[in-house]
Amino acid sequence: MTSGLALSFPTLGFAPLLPLWALGGIALLATALSVYGALRRAPGLLWRLGAILVLLLWLGGPRLLHPVFRPEPQDALLVVDHSPSMDLRGRASLADAIAARLKAEAARIPGLTLHVVTAQGGKGQGTRLFDAMDQADLPQGRFAGAILVTDGMDHDVPAALPPRFRAADGSTLPLHVLLTGKGEETDRRLTILQAPPFAIVGQTATVRVRIDDLGTSGSHSASLTIREGNAPPRTVTVRTGAPQDIPVPITRPGPMLVGLSVSPLDGEVSELNNRDVVRINGVRDRLKVLLVSGTPNQGERVWRSLLKSDPSVDLVHFTILRPPDKDDGTPLSDLALIPFPIKELFQDRIRQFDLIILDGFRNTGIVPLEYLENIADYVKGGGGLLLTAGPEFAEEGSLENTPLETVLPAHVPQGGVEIARFTAELTALGRRHPVTAGLPGAPQGSTPPGWGPWYRALRSDTHQGEVLMSGPQEMPLLVLNRVQKGRVALILSDQMWLWSRGEGGGGPQAELLRRLAHWLMKEPELEENQLQADIENGTLTVTRRSAGAEMPPAAIVTSPDGTRQPLALTRRGDGLYTGVLRADGSSGLPPGIWPYGIWTVRDGDLTAFAAPQASDPVERQDLRATAERLGPVARASGSAPLWISVATDTPALRQVAAGEAVRGSGWIGLPRRMARAAAELRPTALLPAWAAMAAALALLFIGWRREGRR
Repeated sequence: MTSGLALSFPTLGFAPLLPLWALGGIALLATALSVYGALRRAPGLLWRLGAILVLLLWLGGPRLLHPVFRPEPQDALLVVDHSPSMDLRGRASLADAIAARLKAEAARIPGLTLHVVTAQGGKGQGTRLFDAMDQADLPQGRFAGAILVTDGMDHDVPAALPPRFRAADGSTLPLHVLLTGKGEETDRRLTILQAPPFAIVGQTATVRVRIDDLGTSGSHSASLTIREGNAPPRTVTVRTGAPQDIPVPITRPGPMLVGLSVSPLDGEVSELNNRDVVRINGVRDRLKVLLVSGTPNQGERVWRSLLKSDPSVDLVHFTILRPPDKDDGTPLSDLALIPFPIKELFQDRIRQFDLIILDGFRNTGIVPLEYLENIADYVKGGGGLLLTAGPEFAEEGSLENTPLETVLPAHVPQGGVEIARFTAELTALGRRHPVTAGLPGAPQGSTPPGWGPWYRALRSDTHQGEVLMSGPQEMPLLVLNRVQKGRVALILSDQMWLWSRGEGGGGPQAELLRRLAHWLMKEPELEENQLQADIENGTLTVTRRSAGAEMPPAAIVTSPDGTRQPLALTRRGDGLYTGVLRADGSSGLPPGIWPYGIWTVRDGDLTAFAAPQASDPVERQDLRATAERLGPVARASGSAPLWISVATDTPALRQVAAGEAVRGSGWIGLPRRMARAAAELRPTALLPAWAAMAAALALLFIGWRREGRR
């Protein structure tokens, strides 16, 4: 096998016009005449002999036998870019039209098979055209080159021409790059350089961004707009090409979406990468909890163990071992080592606590009324108060007879203690409220809870707020209430510790107390009326939790481009409603190019935000059509990038001899390989008839002239 004719030479052969015996007879006759003429000294003898020899040579049919070469079967690759960026400006349809024309051209070339490979991209690693070529199944030793139809934005361009573009004889095989566009484009890009996943509530997080103007030179000014939840958007002026620090105040716990968008660049290819969303989760910094136990009791250890087991909680715990009016003769030196810091806790530092828990607390004069009023003001100002009430609530000295009465959600009359075995049950509201809904062992439908019994509860005569659990004779057992800016929870029994001991099977004591504490501290996921939104795999899921029994109205969904549409909700359980909506492609763009931004969902006074995760952030980094990336490897193969703005400009495809140019005006080429056809030769006459006759006549004429001079 060779790549040309230079390595094969013709051979000499004969195809006599007469049988060999006839040629031999003529030769003998010529020899005899020559001898006779020599004896007679005939003039012009040698010239006549030469004429006879020329005729004998012609009659012998001498010819050159040339080897025959035929085109070798060859395979070439046509890689068509179908990555998400190709859906901009009609690039994909243009690429398909170019590919169709090239396939038609290849079908007219004998021995050439054009294998078409589609590079989808959009899988988190960007466009990978060279990986697509590596996956192609081609016969060994028949590769003739490749044609890439793309916008030029490839993310696996090698530093040097791949080895497959080196032929066995050391020559370079062409890599033709056909770019869908009129020329180099520009694009403005917003990049999130650094964003904290978590930030402390009440502090300011810093988001570092950079705006780049791709395809341009120099630095420019741009306007960056920041959107933080329901707050009005704010705009700052930034310089392109340099990192910018954006302060973001963290105002509440839970997930927070910060939308960033930069003003467009004149003439840029797309504004899709001019925006992005930062997700920051607001967390509390070391929750400070004050636990005051009125008298030593069985539930005290439960509270302490629960709160101490949480590493994010700073617990301050005091137990009143003996009220001031009790005198049993015990020396003062033996009563306590640390005096109760009443003023420090209930006046100087009360605002520093996130939650105050009063467990079996009784007004025995140890806390002056002005400090109890401070607790009431603390709640009204936004604090959280949790009380567990035992018999002390129905006796003289009850907290109901103090300034705390203004924030208590229930009133227990004197002697309002119920001694009986009972099982706590969820109310209709409790089955819907996130504090108690779905508790382990909670009733499902008409099934009663599988919780252990309690033996004592308080009987209230009035209550306000929300009753989530009931006790004996359906009396309120767990009551929650909002008091101005703060919240209060009251458990009308001191028997919850029985669950932790496994009495009658126990109960979800730890989970219930955890939920109560977080509701009191206004954790968003425990709000009884809440709206949540989430986007995953291109689907927006809206979850609505309602404490009311009525069906909530349809939610209003606003997409990042400002389109508004209603979304009907479907009941999924007690107080739980959901709705789903496709969150991509509504602008005719595929999921990989859908304009990422913040979706807003509103239902009455409730608002939720959601943003999709970029399916292929690499693909969105640069949306230009450009020759910058593929140009070097194309030129290294002997070709060069070619811009095509309309399908009719598709270059013709042809085969060229090895070593010749592989591109020209209006065409691109693939090298032709030739192989010698076995047992097939092409003859060429060494002495044509006309030349033989002319030479013989000339020699006879010379001989005749010599004889005439004698």
